[in-house]
Amino acid sequence: MKPLFWVIVLGVASATVVAQDEETARGAELIAPFKQQLKLALSEGLAGGPVAAIDICRLKAPAIARGLSHDAIRMGRTSHRLRNPDNIAPDWVAPILDEWLRDSHPEPRTVAIGDDREGYVEPIQLQPMCVVCHGEFLAADVSEAIAAAYPEDEATDFAVGDLRGAFWVEYPAE
Repeated sequence: MKPLFWVIVLGVASATVVAQDEETARGAELIAPFKQQLKLALSEGLAGGPVAAIDICRLKAPAIARGLSHDAIRMGRTSHRLRNPDNIAPDWVAPILDEWLRDSHPEPRTVAIGDDREGYVEPIQLQPMCVVCHGEFLAADVSEAIAAAYPEDEATDFAVGDLRGAFWVEYPAE
């Protein structure tokens, strides 16, 4: 039996403490800086209004993921309903997203993805601050900015607590 660790898993808008095995704790540790930096960037963007936050998601979020992807570590975020088509799920993440859509309590997990690599995936639950750009009712300026930046957007009509997508990270197995 693998030892369990208590790890603080930081959500985009909240923190929760969960018991995790060593492999899952490693993935959570690797993805934590991405989540922290993204939350900070989104908070700063929202301070300038929701339209400014759209540009944060479009420009800064991918740059944060690229900046933290090094030494054979690759990370990002994805969804079953994409806003940015560049965020398409890696092959190993897509079936987990499909499973989570049928599960009312999706949990983070680590999976072997071949070639001595592992992947960690963690659900993104829609937080209250996110409904401004991902909710059912959007302000006209927000809707226009999203349509201009993402003409094929599928990432609206979510409610607080809905599965919005996943954070994922790939890394060498130990």
